[in-house]
Amino acid sequence: MEISNQLIQPLVALVVWSMVMWLWMYVTRVPAIMSMKLEMDPMAPNGEQMAKLPAKVRWKADNYNHLMEQPTLFYAVVLALAVMGISSGFTLYAAWAYVALRIIHSLVQALGNKIELRFAVFVASNIPLLFLVFSAVRAAFA
Repeated sequence: MEISNQLIQPLVALVVWSMVMWLWMYVTRVPAIMSMKLEMDPMAPNGEQMAKLPAKVRWKADNYNHLMEQPTLFYAVVLALAVMGISSGFTLYAAWAYVALRIIHSLVQALGNKIELRFAVFVASNIPLLFLVFSAVRAAFA
């Protein structure tokens, strides 16, 4: 395996984790909707009906949405680094650190949603992401 291909592994791992959160979201959401006998109204404003669900159910959906936001930068920068052949040891560690921190962020949000802790993990996840971005900038404009 080429070293640059190793950089794709954390990317795939985060995609797999996103799908785990997607499944967890529906495994909790559908039974909650059924037990509350919510009728899905296509005319209701966005989010109004889901706001009726218990917070512990909504947290999974909120986290899934978060995994569709900032991690898109991670996917783009990791693909750019892999294409440019940049995958030094520290770059690979930074990519895995980002994935680990995003998984921790998901678990904090989905299991208890302590906002202060979740925010701290989110901020920490930006450190390896910034390193990856700076590495890509340096390589692309060198």
